[in-house]
Amino acid sequence: MINITLRQLRYFKALAQHGHFGRAADACSISQPALSVQIKELEDTLGVKLFERAARKVRLTDFGEQVLGRAQDILRSVEDLGDMARASGDSFAGRLRLGVIPTIAPYLLPAIVGNLTRQFPDLDVHVRETLTSNLLREMNEGRLDAAILALPITDPNLSEVELFKEDFVLIRPGTDAGSPVPTGEALRKMRLLLLEEGHCFRDQALSFCNAGSSVPADGLDGSSLSTLVQMVGAGIGVTLIPEMAVPIETRSAPVSVARFQSAGPGRSIGMIWRKTNPLVDQLERIAEVVRQSAKPSAT
Repeated sequence: MINITLRQLRYFKALAQHGHFGRAADACSISQPALSVQIKELEDTLGVKLFERAARKVRLTDFGEQVLGRAQDILRSVEDLGDMARASGDSFAGRLRLGVIPTIAPYLLPAIVGNLTRQFPDLDVHVRETLTSNLLREMNEGRLDAAILALPITDPNLSEVELFKEDFVLIRPGTDAGSPVPTGEALRKMRLLLLEEGHCFRDQALSFCNAGSSVPADGLDGSSLSTLVQMVGAGIGVTLIPEMAVPIETRSAPVSVARFQSAGPGRSIGMIWRKTNPLVDQLERIAEVVRQSAKPSAT
């Protein structure tokens, strides 16, 4: 009988993700020699090398790639056992690993976490703010319980629950206040400031402008909505931001806010979780708390 421990699988998964013994050890909160010993013991038990070791980086062997998929399935099943135990209780307690995209997190998280803490006092909320692509990967790997992001996702392994719809608004220099609001086609010809590649909000803005993946060559790719709004205030161009961001992002910049009269841009915000998650009933309750938390910003 092969004697493989869950600890070894967790360390193996961490090393596969980080590609570096030191970073993997830090992520696992152990020393690098201790992690190296566990990886070697796992390889000795299987009788096959799992990693190619270079001076500053390690990478999975072909067999290691196969083992990684199985290891993730095993670790996810173990997590599900814990979730099953939590689901059998009368109250929702323990850790909730919640992912949120950057164009939602700063504006809704304070209300969401506050309301969750009041309604579920035994719940320990752990928040992960990152791009949609990372949230989807970590969701499928079992590293997150749920995520709040823009729909649709169209992942057959995940359930989607729409929470609310939200309009986008046009941010222009303060001197443009009162000027006619441009159409999407007209906006495409302006100096439109956008979030950098990888943000779903960028794609949604470009879709409204019928611009595909292209933007004017003299535009700006920002890492946050705050940067874009401040650049608009400096007279560099115009940008789109979600309605929920207006109170925070426009309070310290000399900009004007214009709302589209009809058929304007917008997005659908929802919550997702794995269809196999035993905590479905509890997560539906969490989704309702999120929906209520967002009501002042929802349209």
